[in-house]
Amino acid sequence: MKIHRRNQTWLLLLLLLIAITTSIDPTYAQNSTTYIPAKKIFLNCGASSNQLSPDGISWEGDVGSSYAPGIQKTVSATASNRNFSVPRVPYMTARIFHSRYTYSFPVTPGRKFVRLHFYPSSYTDPDFNPSNSYFSASVGSYTLLNNFSALLTAQATNSEYVTREFSINILSSILNLTFTPSSSNKSAFAFVNGIEIVPTPQIFGDFNNFSKTNDMTVPQFIALETTDKTAFETVVRLNVGGQTVSAIDDSGGLYREWKDDSIYIYGTAMGVTYPRDPNVTIDYPDTTPAYVAPPSVYSTARSMGPNPSVNLNYNLTWIVTVDPGFYYLVRLHFCEITYPITKINMRVFDVFINNHAALNAFDVIRGGGFRVPIYRDFIVLLPNTSATQDIWIALHPNISSKPVLHDAELNGLEIFKLNDSNGNLGRSNPPKKVKQRNQKHIPLATEIGVPAAALFILLLVFIVFMVLRRCRQDSSDASLPSSSNQGRLFSISEIKTATKDFSDSLVIGVGGFGKVYRGQINGGSTCVAIKRGNRLSNQGEREFRTEIDMLSKLRHRHLVSLIGYCSENDEMILVYDYMVNGTLRDHLYNTQNPPLSWKQRLEVCIGAARGFHYLHTGAKPGIIHRDIKTTNILLDDKWVAKVSDFGLSKAAPELDCTHVSTAVKGTFGYLDPEYYRKQRLTEKTDVYSFGVVLFEVLCGRPALDRSIPEEQVILADWALHCKQNGTIDQIIDPNLKDDISQDSLEKFVEIAEKCLADQGIERPSMGDVLWNLEVALHLHDPIIRYEGMINSYVVNQDSVFSELRSPRGR
Repeated sequence: MKIHRRNQTWLLLLLLLIAITTSIDPTYAQNSTTYIPAKKIFLNCGASSNQLSPDGISWEGDVGSSYAPGIQKTVSATASNRNFSVPRVPYMTARIFHSRYTYSFPVTPGRKFVRLHFYPSSYTDPDFNPSNSYFSASVGSYTLLNNFSALLTAQATNSEYVTREFSINILSSILNLTFTPSSSNKSAFAFVNGIEIVPTPQIFGDFNNFSKTNDMTVPQFIALETTDKTAFETVVRLNVGGQTVSAIDDSGGLYREWKDDSIYIYGTAMGVTYPRDPNVTIDYPDTTPAYVAPPSVYSTARSMGPNPSVNLNYNLTWIVTVDPGFYYLVRLHFCEITYPITKINMRVFDVFINNHAALNAFDVIRGGGFRVPIYRDFIVLLPNTSATQDIWIALHPNISSKPVLHDAELNGLEIFKLNDSNGNLGRSNPPKKVKQRNQKHIPLATEIGVPAAALFILLLVFIVFMVLRRCRQDSSDASLPSSSNQGRLFSISEIKTATKDFSDSLVIGVGGFGKVYRGQINGGSTCVAIKRGNRLSNQGEREFRTEIDMLSKLRHRHLVSLIGYCSENDEMILVYDYMVNGTLRDHLYNTQNPPLSWKQRLEVCIGAARGFHYLHTGAKPGIIHRDIKTTNILLDDKWVAKVSDFGLSKAAPELDCTHVSTAVKGTFGYLDPEYYRKQRLTEKTDVYSFGVVLFEVLCGRPALDRSIPEEQVILADWALHCKQNGTIDQIIDPNLKDDISQDSLEKFVEIAEKCLADQGIERPSMGDVLWNLEVALHLHDPIIRYEGMINSYVVNQDSVFSELRSPRGR
């Protein structure tokens, strides 16, 4: 068909008009697979000029901005210091409000993401004390924050800065964002570091007839009708089975961050993660537009694992803590991305939310097809109670469908809070961390009896004598420098020279934090280990900060030494002494290195125990390592054990406390079962992990091995089973068969078994572990001086106290 030239001109003009209109109006039909957002606003509060953030986004300063009328009546402040994990933009400047203030943003009507950024640190404003900052934030009739404290929130999440994200449908052409200091405190003020206004498509859809359109099958989930007036707050957004997806890598220009899901998984039942086949591309259908979630989310997944009998006996579960009394939208993302799961009834599973069936006999292939992403939404109501509550998402194989695989998988998870009837989304602040007073001292004689007290005094005199004697003999074993001793500050050019511009040929290890390189500094005269962090990992930022904080305060013969660090260009790089003989695991299994003798293994275990015991009792305050494993025990050129990797470490509880409440972290296979049940961290958590290491040393096999029969997969369980059945000799490393005395073996297994007691109170202290390992070495080699064991008591004083308290000590 021919088109007249004049008609062609009008057609081109019409297409141009459509394109212009599309670029302005952010509201797209739900079945559109593309989305071009309208103007995005990134406001760097307190700044006087435009600046680029590390991800390349241009942030506009609010000084003189048309968005900030009368801004001169507020205070512009600059952060006095910057933590390594905190990006310079937008967190190094802040806008402080001592009275009510409103930003006005011209926008096109439609749904918007409103993101608020806070860095509760010290600022140039002398009146800025983050502990006094309590305020509310609102957009129109919606209360986003209510009596909010950024400081308490950051402390509760172990973060340096806080980001809050909201989704609001703006019906007018102006978005007014108001900050109001709390009226209950005369010193209260409000502040904000950064504001984002990002137009979005209708990503939340229409919830009319919700239960019918989303496979809802049970009445426990509420069929809630929402309107354009419904506002949402993002609780979590997780890239299940994959690494954090940065805001700049999100789809649709929505600047969402998709975080690693591992810290939300219940217990140690982590399942397995896997990427898609590189030859497989994600095929978005009209019902799942590309802006719903980026390909990187649908391209990774977490499943239960390859063992069907194991999968039938547990649920793959995520737990997210939320505020009570609100409705929540739970969105689950699915996509089959691996061969040979390309047909229906190959993987069928059930989904439970808070112990209620949400999806029954769910088949991802049936729902969409191979490499076709789909998502399912659920509305959940949390009862209004005084305490926070949890949302549980659990997956379990559905065997009644007789699928090929007994497995389940998930690719992404989002949870959003819905506003209440008053337009409120504000959550309560976490409780203040109040240091408890010490309990009144109880006289020793009444606590353990007069005879024991007398014995204790005699032992105390002996200990003082031995301490003085030992200090004269050896004063180099442990020392504590000032916390300002953070080592040498390297430039990025020095690091690149040392590693030949991060040459892969110099990589000596890869971990969750990043790659480790062998490098040369000081003109090539000094060999070092250089650990480069992944800049996209929030966990990496925390590990980097913690590692420097810990090692700047600690010096001990059995702790790895931090030489320095580099934080230039937002890099996270740590420089350590180079350990010639690598990790302990390098000499136990899956290696070409010659096997260690029993004496060598005992000496390494004793050295590591000395390091861990020093952390528990010699450092002030005590430190719980939280990630003890054979790859975190390094060996120098003289085979001296050095404890490494303090990225997950935590300060031990005060004397009047018993534990530290914290999210469960560590390595599957080494995790203390009491810790992940109760989320209560104590020194005995480290003792359990070290018990796994001891059996790893004895048996010459990994803590977790999925390639062997099911009952043997977890070393800790298998070793205890063999000990109880009297077959421990059958699982010993064959290289030790003719190199270990029976007495030494029995003592070693005895202390390793005690370390793995189910309850922490039944486990020995690390000092007791050290003492018993010294005994095992003495039993193996009687020539070793008994004085060495006495010295262990001197260094490890809590061993003496535990002997007095224990039945055998009385």
